[in-house]
Amino acid sequence: MNTSGDHAQRTEQAVFVYEPVLADFRGAVRVRALRTASGRAETVLLPLMTLALVTAYGVLRGMTPAVIVVAAVLSAGAGAFGGVRVRRAMARRLHAVAALYGTCRTVVDERGAATEGGNMSYSADWKLFTQYAETPELFVLLGGPRATCITALPKRGAEEPADIDRLRAILDRNLRRL
Repeated sequence: MNTSGDHAQRTEQAVFVYEPVLADFRGAVRVRALRTASGRAETVLLPLMTLALVTAYGVLRGMTPAVIVVAAVLSAGAGAFGGVRVRRAMARRLHAVAALYGTCRTVVDERGAATEGGNMSYSADWKLFTQYAETPELFVLLGGPRATCITALPKRGAEEPADIDRLRAILDRNLRRL
């Protein structure tokens, strides 16, 4: 039985018009790094690998414990710095692709999300994404554990304030909230 409420739910859409900026993608990559298991693993992996390699090298070469500890601390710091640079580079690459769209108009409904720009368009159904997170500035749509799909939808682009609530409701019905 199809009630008018069901029909309204199926046709509900949220519309966002925005210019992609680098800060949006830095925020999206940060959300992925902090809120997903794969992102946390990537964040910890580089410092741990450098720490393990430097420590193993120091032990095998017969270095004094003090030298090994100093080298291990410095290598863990260098690994953490490298991880931050990797995330920044990822954000820059994502922004470079999105910037090609120019001003974006994204329509989100029960089928998925469709983005049109001056130069290109893109659409994705909900199968591409499995989860989402919300920050004060963004909605971040994320692919599964092995997928690197990241979409940043800035709240500043909402055509009307109710679009933010509509988008949240659509996402809650279709994706898992982090």
